[in-house]
Amino acid sequence: MLKITSVSKSYDQKKLAIDKINLEILPGDIYGFIGHNGAGKTTLLKSIAGILNFDEGEISIFEKSIVKDNLEAKKIMAYIPDNPDIYESLSGIQYLNFIADAYDVDLERRRNLINKYAKMFEIDEVLNNPISSYSHGMKQKVVIMSALIHSPKVMILDEPFVGLDPKASYLLKEVFHELVEQGSLIFFSTHVLEVAEKLCNKVAIIKNGKIVADGRTEDIIKDQSLENIFIELLKES
Repeated sequence: MLKITSVSKSYDQKKLAIDKINLEILPGDIYGFIGHNGAGKTTLLKSIAGILNFDEGEISIFEKSIVKDNLEAKKIMAYIPDNPDIYESLSGIQYLNFIADAYDVDLERRRNLINKYAKMFEIDEVLNNPISSYSHGMKQKVVIMSALIHSPKVMILDEPFVGLDPKASYLLKEVFHELVEQGSLIFFSTHVLEVAEKLCNKVAIIKNGKIVADGRTEDIIKDQSLENIFIELLKES
């Protein structure tokens, strides 16, 4: 379980970027995180990943504190940022092996997973090429593969579908379903509300650093669309 308890963060000690956030994401959840630009989505995701220090509250990943048990928490987590900044001097296969080494993935397992996902995302023929020669979408696929290579229990993703072609987006959704069936949980931000509505069993909506709605997707949207709910919440003062 990913548990976020009363987490707040300010960059200037005046305005809170995230304000007493409380969320629980359970194994089996595909949890969508929705909000306008500057609402606090990336701040929270980076806090969960241990990249940003937060001012108060607690974040635990399967009962491991991201502050006190940082390394242990990160071992079972994968984080994908909103921009695939990776080592462009390496080839795709070198980068994937580097990540596999960091997570102590044995040679046979990494070989099997790399082959599986490289064929799935149709980049097997370019893995020996330098990453500097890749398109944005190809870099995104390599980053996604690097997150999957150690079979994480928790996946934190910031706009994971940006830059992916329709087929790759469809396949990533299938991978999400496969992971949660195995007991993992997925928490990701997106601006594509239709994707969140169809894919996520739960969603949270953040506005100006505060959660204004969260729970089962069907309970939040009822007989409306997620887009309508989101727009109405933004209109409220």
